[in-house]
Amino acid sequence: MSKSFSILVFLLLILLMSCKKDQTLSYLYPEESKPFYEPSPFGMAYIDRGSYVMGAEDDELQGFNTTTKRVSVEAFWIDNTEITNNEYRQFIYWVRDSLARTLLAETYPEFMPAEDDRGNFYEVPYLNWHVPIEWRNSDFQMALEELYIPEEERTYFSKSIDTRKFVYQYQWIDYKQAAKRKNRYNYDTQSYEGTVINAEGEEVPIESRASFIFNERVPIYPDTLCWIRDYTYAYNEPLTKNYFSHVGFDDYPVVGVNWHQAKAFCHWRTEMMNSYQTLLSAPSMHAYRLPTEAEWEYAARGGHERTLYSWGSYYTRNIMGCFKANFKPRRGNYVADSESSTTTMKVGSFDPNDYAIYDMAGNVAEWTSTAFNESAYENVNDFNPSFEYNSLPDDAPVMKRKVIRGGSWKDIAYYIRNSTRSFEYEDTTKSYVGFRCVRTSFKDEFRQ
Repeated sequence: MSKSFSILVFLLLILLMSCKKDQTLSYLYPEESKPFYEPSPFGMAYIDRGSYVMGAEDDELQGFNTTTKRVSVEAFWIDNTEITNNEYRQFIYWVRDSLARTLLAETYPEFMPAEDDRGNFYEVPYLNWHVPIEWRNSDFQMALEELYIPEEERTYFSKSIDTRKFVYQYQWIDYKQAAKRKNRYNYDTQSYEGTVINAEGEEVPIESRASFIFNERVPIYPDTLCWIRDYTYAYNEPLTKNYFSHVGFDDYPVVGVNWHQAKAFCHWRTEMMNSYQTLLSAPSMHAYRLPTEAEWEYAARGGHERTLYSWGSYYTRNIMGCFKANFKPRRGNYVADSESSTTTMKVGSFDPNDYAIYDMAGNVAEWTSTAFNESAYENVNDFNPSFEYNSLPDDAPVMKRKVIRGGSWKDIAYYIRNSTRSFEYEDTTKSYVGFRCVRTSFKDEFRQ
């Protein structure tokens, strides 16, 4: 046997061994796992991982934002448009129906059955969403009496649902506190030895894993009075009465929601998605959430660098002289950018950027998950940068600032630039601030 032939046989053996499936853990997982593919979420644009210069390197006037930082962000999905009144109203209706079914279950057990069709008792009773709620049924109305506005508060004796009762409850885990070295679990003593800041702002010993779990109760109905509160000596009562509730505004961006309400919507949307995945016997996906400031700016730039606006230009008009976004181009002239509206417009009324995302400039400014700090760019990491702070009840207002991006229908051109930062307080509502959701993406090989 020649030397060259021996080498060839040796290489073939190595190749065959490397291709052989590893059976080391086959006794633990006897069934072969199914391949996973991440479905493309409806109404969202895919933003591939990449790097860009975050900050006002495009600001030739050297205004408020002069700090820049080159950063990299992981791939994510982002809503093509801002969340609309119609979409947020689905959240409202779900909470309303949950409250109604819970009340009806006290009289009508079919709304919360104790056992399934086979007679097996449920460990935890659940709401039955298959039984319709007959809102006009007088017996149902009596069972739901506490859900309606009290009689002494009604106008023209109109019996309507009390939206102040619409409270969404959910839990979240404070991973940042759990990740601190001093808070690690001690396997020798089988206990935690650190301390945690609880929801009341008190530093308390960690008793168990539950110390990192926080409960939220968020009143979720939009503040429709923001249209009057934001503008002194202005007649905005029609918008207060109809903007959120009337079907004519279905495709307009929701406003009057604070930062906590936007986060609650993201959690509800995640729960709806995961429930659907469970029905399909499919694995859960990454959660919906508010974008970080870095993600928002990366998506707004549409793959361009050193451009002022999301459409990849230094100008607010196109070659025909038409404005490219819904903002305030001239003093007191709110219709200069469009003859169809003086305030918000239907989402997607203007052309999208090169990532197929609409209204990243103008229409309404948008909440991000990032806490506002003037020196944040100098301190954040250059990989998936994020500066977050969960404010405490007794914190000063300056600690409750959250970054908003994109400018709005009432802002001048400076505020609709890609890099312009502004803020609002997390517990305030404005007629010019809305939001959109993002979702971290899996690796490219998992995408359909």
